[in-house]
Amino acid sequence: MIESFGTRNKATKLKYGMVGGGQGAFIGDVHRKAVAMDGKAELVAGCFSQDYENTLSTGEILGLDKERLYKTYQEMAEAEGKRGDKIDFLIIVTPNNSHFPIAKLALQNGIHVVCDKPLTTDSKDAEELERISNKNDLLFCVTYTYTGYPIVKHMREMITKGDLGTIRFVNAEYPQDWLATPLEKTGQKQSIWRTDPKQTGISNCLGDIGSHIENMVSYLTSLKIQSLCARLDTFVEGRILDDNASILVNYDTGAKGLYWSSQIAVGHDNGLRVRIYGTKGSLEWSQENPNYLKISHLDKPTENISRGRDDLYPHAQSFSRIPSGHPEGYFEAFANIYSTFISSLKKKISGEALSESDLDFPGVQDGIQGVKFIEKCVESSQKGSLWIDF
Repeated sequence: MIESFGTRNKATKLKYGMVGGGQGAFIGDVHRKAVAMDGKAELVAGCFSQDYENTLSTGEILGLDKERLYKTYQEMAEAEGKRGDKIDFLIIVTPNNSHFPIAKLALQNGIHVVCDKPLTTDSKDAEELERISNKNDLLFCVTYTYTGYPIVKHMREMITKGDLGTIRFVNAEYPQDWLATPLEKTGQKQSIWRTDPKQTGISNCLGDIGSHIENMVSYLTSLKIQSLCARLDTFVEGRILDDNASILVNYDTGAKGLYWSSQIAVGHDNGLRVRIYGTKGSLEWSQENPNYLKISHLDKPTENISRGRDDLYPHAQSFSRIPSGHPEGYFEAFANIYSTFISSLKKKISGEALSESDLDFPGVQDGIQGVKFIEKCVESSQKGSLWIDF
């Protein structure tokens, strides 16, 4: 098991740059640690903040050459694009409204892209990124992190192989409580930009965590949304965007779904949970307890399997890093996304063909679908929770 994961690591490191993730930011450091976990790529360039002094101090802490610390993302993309030793890919960890221009310029300068979700604040912009990346033959990853868990990959294969029979109903939720109060009024950085429509786009809660639900269900089941009915709520006084969302879903197969995301659900930390019901059985998985999966059957006792102890399908097993009883969590899932992307990029650079398993990371199409999901939910809610074709 441990050896199988290690065999995917090659000695040659790729080089990457980052926009965002300076001092005071959270997610940029998560990305850097996830990339570093497998030693397949090294950070060599950055524009970590709109404040150049922040970029310089962040770069110094990270041991980067000052020559490759840039004042703007424009300067960075153009300068790196011209270098003989240019970065192989760029990671974008900035507020939502800046994803599109940063990614577009990187692609135009021949740089592969990894972008935090949601991909853009407008589906037309997301589709343009797809066109540019395809035209320039560049890889594009969108970091929907939770699909990196080994158990999630095992669930996906179970469903694909028909272990649950025909899927009838999906229930998925993602409750948090960190915005149960007007935190943005206290100056807390993460809450300020997420609740500001100028930076985050047309949705807060749904865009931030509800989009993870859509991506997770889509990844696991391959079900296509046919129509949806959404109600977006804003409970905290003075807040502009939603902090709670409920969505009914019809899939193209006739299956049904119910999604709930909330940032005002007191008592919940980061409670992404998925329950999938088929004609032969059901699955239940929680992100806060990610090493275990509950499997229920019509004709035999319910079982609880453990990552590390119990055998998973081979592809899922290859993502399991350590033995049972040693928790694998958020960083490892993030690292699995990066490990797959970087390995695929190495093969692409060397001219090798990419297989389906090579491309088992969230791509630009997943990003487009996520943005469309947000747009359709907002449209439905604004029209009085009418059913909207997807």
